Amino acid sequence: MRMILTILLLATPVFAADVEEGADHFADYCATCHGVEAKGNGPMADLLTVQPADLTQLSARNGGEFPLDRVVRRIDGTMDVAAHGGPMPLFGLLLQGPSEAIMAPDGSEIVAPEAIAMIAAWLQTVQEGL
Repeated sequence: MRMILTILLLATPVFAADVEEGADHFADYCATCHGVEAKGNGPMADLLTVQPADLTQLSARNGGEFPLDRVVRRIDGTMDVAAHGGPMPLFGLLLQGPSEAIMAPDGSEIVAPEAIAMIAAWLQTVQEGL
């Protein structure tokens, strides 16, 4: 228990995550379906039975608050995405690695692999329609 508490206290909040590296991870793992600008218009979008979401509208569709916990759970595969028929992303195991605690808007902490935290941090920066 003490080790977990120490890890959480030393964790870097999401706003300090490397947003630029998050954009790179997004381009590598997500843009094929969601598009480079996260608008849901990637080159594979037309082949999917369910169109990819416009990820720039997440906050607008959530009352102006970025749904960090849902974003992390969808990326890490703990919340299924119908278009994928299972866990997301298809390359989810490649995003595993050292974890960090990130602060959700409600003040709770979410522990996620660094790559996922970086993607979420970048997605926060591309929100529109607020």
